[in-house]
Amino acid sequence: MSTAIMAYRRVTGEGAHGTHGDQGAHTPTLTAPGDAMNTLGTPPAAGARHTEPLDVHLMALRDGPRGTEVLLSRQAGAVYAAGMWHLPSGHLDGPHEDVVTALVREAREETGLVVAPGDVRAALTVHHRGPTGRARVGFFFEVRRWRGTPSVREPEVCDGMDWFPLDAPPDPVVAYCRAGLRAYAAGARIAVHFQEPGDPVAHDPGFDRLRLVPERAPLGPGGRVEPPGAGRA
Repeated sequence: MSTAIMAYRRVTGEGAHGTHGDQGAHTPTLTAPGDAMNTLGTPPAAGARHTEPLDVHLMALRDGPRGTEVLLSRQAGAVYAAGMWHLPSGHLDGPHEDVVTALVREAREETGLVVAPGDVRAALTVHHRGPTGRARVGFFFEVRRWRGTPSVREPEVCDGMDWFPLDAPPDPVVAYCRAGLRAYAAGARIAVHFQEPGDPVAHDPGFDRLRLVPERAPLGPGGRVEPPGAGRA
């Protein structure tokens, strides 16, 4: 394993706002110095290492009359997936910003919600690849406490924002977003959502690419890994 110090690099690609493209413009990525960005789903050049962007997703949840509700926003303008619903989301601004700080900033910028870092909870991580072949890693965070009332703060790229049942988001919803919501509802901590060329950007049950990564076995006495079924009568 390389001992090279990890650094951030910025790349350009589809989309110009948040995580609204398979590879948004000016997207920070974790990569070792000297690595090259693979932007077309093809193997990197000899001697170069594959790198992928990171993004953060706000799962603001509340109790509603039909159960748990989640806040979604609708893409608009010259952005990826315009007209589709998505979680409020975005990218890290650079190496000075960790994923929690980025989530707090994006929540304020996109929705007006003021979230304390201590109220951010890890939900799950999704390794996603869009229909164009570009891949990324998304950190989904659960938030149940905040100050303020959500509203559209960036009308040039968002024309709607509302609460919807967690298990019944509106159509059309971005497939990446829907995969994250389904994985969260299933209790997964890590999921893979690798779309194929020709798959629609919007969620379509006929193109289900979600795979849940199983949890590790629990630790028994002395830190030993318990085999499946251990302790059951």
